[in-house]
Amino acid sequence: MQTTDTYDVIILGAGAAGLMCAAQAGKRRRRVLLLDKAEKIGKKILISGGGRCNFTNLNVNPAAYLSQNPHFCKSALSRYTAQDFLSLMRQYRLTWHEKTLGQLFCDQKAPAIVEMLWAECRAADVALRLDTEIERVTHDAAGFDLITTQGHYHCTSLVIATGGPSIPRMGSTDFGLRIAKQFGLKNIPFSPALVPFTLTQEMLDGLFAGLAGISTEITAECAAGAFRENLLFTHRGLSGPAMLQISSYWQKGAAVRINLLPGKPVFTWLQTLQKQRPKAELKTVLAEVLPTRLAHRLCETLFPNRPLGQYGEKALQAIAQQLQAWEITPAGTEGMRTAEVSLGGVDTRELSSKTMEARQVAGLYFIGETVDVTGWLGGYNFQWAWSSGWCAGQTV
Repeated sequence: MQTTDTYDVIILGAGAAGLMCAAQAGKRRRRVLLLDKAEKIGKKILISGGGRCNFTNLNVNPAAYLSQNPHFCKSALSRYTAQDFLSLMRQYRLTWHEKTLGQLFCDQKAPAIVEMLWAECRAADVALRLDTEIERVTHDAAGFDLITTQGHYHCTSLVIATGGPSIPRMGSTDFGLRIAKQFGLKNIPFSPALVPFTLTQEMLDGLFAGLAGISTEITAECAAGAFRENLLFTHRGLSGPAMLQISSYWQKGAAVRINLLPGKPVFTWLQTLQKQRPKAELKTVLAEVLPTRLAHRLCETLFPNRPLGQYGEKALQAIAQQLQAWEITPAGTEGMRTAEVSLGGVDTRELSSKTMEARQVAGLYFIGETVDVTGWLGGYNFQWAWSSGWCAGQTV
């Protein structure tokens, strides 16, 4: 009969949330085991930001997170902040730089972040088992028993930090929700977020023909979301930060409203140009404020191209309206294959917002992307991982 190794805490998932939780629990002199089916730790950290690791954001606040309970994230985010993570980085002499919109990137790149977190775990005597598949989890009054491909384990506190099913090539699955269902916890099914849109072939061959590779700053709006960042036209549809952001708010069949000239009073601008340069063609003046290919394509499809002096006031108003509120209905998204994160997860009403422990199952915790809390693009999801992992680590 195989012997069972006993720990105070077992954490499933050696990603951002799991590593943070393990280090914190170990510092409290808890005997901690970190299990992961991957061959190395922090795989999603390592590929984040093209390997540069956008590890948090200076503007973290609860409004930047989507959840069926928008108040749930407030406790964790206030107890372990972006500044707390920066303090940890200073201890390891890591440095960072801000890009746009408060996004912080590690100067030493993603592997340095993973090494820092693992150094914290090593200092706290955290045990690690990689290449370990979980075959069965059972529970009784004494705690949790795990049967795995690497042996049998027992613990009094079990933390699920296995993330969501986004980017399946990294080995991501919905394992966390399967565990939640096993223990009778409600959940919101996972769906792709921060994901490029696809367009119909008819659209790609028509209005959008020849636009792939063009990038331009826009404002995108859909439902409660509005973001001013870049749009990137692709061979399959629409991507870029603005589109990734708005995808988290989009429902199939809905239109995305795009302002191609954000911050510009377009109608007034066109009227002024009409007086100053009546012989200038519309495509010429649009190419001065938009990528040339895009300007010309719009004038081949959406607008009649002629000298500005030949447009009446209503025609100019219609052009301005189209430029500022262009409605595009995507065919769909690229799905989990390219989604940066997942919407949905364990229903937050099942968990303590202070400790991340399941209300109905003592000793069972869920952290990170497994929980129904999804942040904006730009370091917000890493901060949720750090914050939720830290909070659970104070209690397990």
